[in-house]
Amino acid sequence: MSAPADDLETVVAGLHLDDARRHIFLCVGGGKCSPLEASEASWAFLKKRLRELGQVDVERGVLRTKAGCLRVCRDGPIAVVYPEGTWYRDCTPANLERIIVEHLIGGRPVSSLAIACGPLVD
Repeated sequence: MSAPADDLETVVAGLHLDDARRHIFLCVGGGKCSPLEASEASWAFLKKRLRELGQVDVERGVLRTKAGCLRVCRDGPIAVVYPEGTWYRDCTPANLERIIVEHLIGGRPVSSLAIACGPLVD
């Protein structure tokens, strides 16, 4: 018999949802903005690299979400980083390395890859 799953409060606390510094959404939506294999490779790199840099499941870390489609549907993979609302094109592993180091950790958006900036406001 398997062990019972953690309750919601425990899961939320373990992910540090209430104190993350940034959140990146990466489109891996099935080949419209980039070939599926390229999108999946970018997603695998993002997960691995954030973990290597100690940015996952820690206080003031970085949340990451695999998105089915971010609706840009060209020049992908596409990503968006919050809270700044910076949208990125061509999120290959090499470009994600820059986005991770310069923006997600360093706080400076990568202007050469950015395609829009729309922070969410009331």
